[in-house]
This record gives sequence, C-alpha cells and structure tokens, in this order.
Amino acid sequence: MRELLADTVERILADLCTPAIVRAAEEGAWPAALWRRIEEAGLPVALAPERDGGAGLGWRDVSPVLVAAGRHAAPVPLGEAIAAHALVAAAGSALPEGVPTLALFEGAPNRARSRWSVRARSVPYARNATWVVGTLAGDDPRQSTELLVMKTADAAVAPGPQLAGEGRCDLAWSEAEPALRAPLAGGPSALEVGAALRSAQIAGGIARLLALAVQYAGERKQFGKPIGKFQAIQQQLAVLGELAAAAAMAAELAHDADGLAPDPVRVACAKARTSEAAAAAAAIAHAVHGAIGVTQEHALQLYTRRLWGWRLDFGSEAYWTGVIGRGVLGADGPAWQQILDASSARA
Repeated sequence: MRELLADTVERILADLCTPAIVRAAEEGAWPAALWRRIEEAGLPVALAPERDGGAGLGWRDVSPVLVAAGRHAAPVPLGEAIAAHALVAAAGSALPEGVPTLALFEGAPNRARSRWSVRARSVPYARNATWVVGTLAGDDPRQSTELLVMKTADAAVAPGPQLAGEGRCDLAWSEAEPALRAPLAGGPSALEVGAALRSAQIAGGIARLLALAVQYAGERKQFGKPIGKFQAIQQQLAVLGELAAAAAMAAELAHDADGLAPDPVRVACAKARTSEAAAAAAAIAHAVHGAIGVTQEHALQLYTRRLWGWRLDFGSEAYWTGVIGRGVLGADGPAWQQILDASSARA
C-alpha cells in the first residue's frame, strides 16, 4: 500500500503541480483541479478508519505522500488534511465534508463549555479551508488535550505571514460553537502531528533543492567549464546531499508507526533535525545558484521560502531540542540507552 500511495501521489503532483500552478496559487488562485484529484484518490482520509470512508492506514504508509507534497511544493493542504483526519479519528469521530487545515489553538471555553473564544495564528490555507482542526492543551499537555474543529467562516480573519505563499491567516473565534469537541486523553496533539508532517515535507523540499542545485551546477559554466567541476561547488553539493539524507532518515523515523499517533520522542528528534537542516540546505542551494535563485522567475525560491516557513511551524529546532533535553534529563536510565531505544524500537 505504501508503494501504491507513493506512485499515486507522484502521478497527481507531476501532472497538476507545476511551478506555474504553484505561482498562481500564491497569487490567490485555488488549484481546484489538483485538490479534486487528491480527494478522488482518497489521500486526505488515508489515516481515517474504513468505517468513516478512509483507508485505515498508519503514518508509515502515508510518509511518502507527505514527502512528495514537500518535494513538489504542493499548494494545497494535503498534509494538513491527513493530519486533521488522523486527529479526529483518534477522538472516535469523523470530519464533516469540506477542506480541512491544521492549527494550534490558544484560548479557553466559557463556563458553560458550549461556546469557545479561541484563536489560531498563521493558519495555512485559511483562505480556502472549511474547517480548522487543532488541539488546545490542558493544564498538563501530557495528560489531556482538547480536540476542536472550528468553522473558518465563524472566525475573524487577519492576514498572516505569507513567506511560504500558503494563504496564511490569523483566525479568532469569539463565543463560537465548535463543530466538534472531544478530549484526547494521552493521545496525539496537533503540535506533535503537525511536527511529524512538516518533518516529511521538509525532507521532500530539501531533496528538491539538491536536484535543482546539481542540475544548475552542471549547466552553469564559468571559465569555460561547468561550475560543478570546481572543488568548492562539489564540496557544497556533498554537504547538501548529506543534509538531504539526514532529513529523509529523520522523517522516516518519525513516521515509523502503524497507528494514528506517531511516537512523540521520534517526532521531536525528526522536527529538530529537519528544521536545522532546512536552514543550512537553503543557504547552500542559494549559494550554488547565486543571484538567479532569488528571482521570481526561478523555481528555487518556491522551495526555499517554504522550507523557511515549515522550519518554524509546529516548533522550531530550538523548541524541539529543548523538549528532547528535558525528556532525557527527567527520565530514568542512561541517556545513550534512551537514544538507542528511540532509534531501534518500532512504534
């Protein structure tokens, strides 16, 4: 099934996710044909149970889908939709029809707990999403989180940062009734699920940077020969290849789970490693391309801008390394054994 999903999403994105479509989406044109094909293939509900119309797969199966979305800079909430359906399924429910996206909620309910005043910052694809799915941490995030599904149309909308061109907005709901509310006691949170999907997208984006840099280094000539023949460029491409391999392995480890909840320790390690790699990889790719890589006409900036945005989404490397450090210091047993356990045991 993993290979089938990978082939399916690759065909769809190769046909309908060209740089021209990505640029048009950044200008506000919703790629309806692309999203329709994605829905027809059942990709958004890949993790949802079969009883709810999904495929009942695990994170291990959908990992190639998320990597492909990053590699093609897919201008639709494919990863967000997969994660949103997974969270709702973990609560024993199903999402209403429409386009979902993923967010982290801040705020609190009123005393009656029927209406909520919450906000969500920098929500990707908020302009086109029907539903915003996320969690609100309780007093102890490790014990209980509150799953919320809020209707986008009920929110006050303010433009958010547009670095990645994903139609981001800041949303605020005042005394709004959720479409769905359910506790997730000891279950996954939007923070962990979002970090897992972003780690895979970052891995795919870095792989595309490597391909673009190698191609350009072979075509661009200086002093009568391709710049890829110069040792300095070769060394930079080698480092970029190392970053791509490290990100790919980190993302694969984060998604090595059969169920709806990825392992939180592996997610922390993956997001920390891929976010760190994203910044370094983007710098090398732009150094190889020179000034042309930052121009609107060149495809490179379509991917590096997304990497810079995804690096910060759902916790940067600074946040997740802090989580890892506190976990190691607060756990029993030697730190090296914890590393071995997280690296070898299947989730």
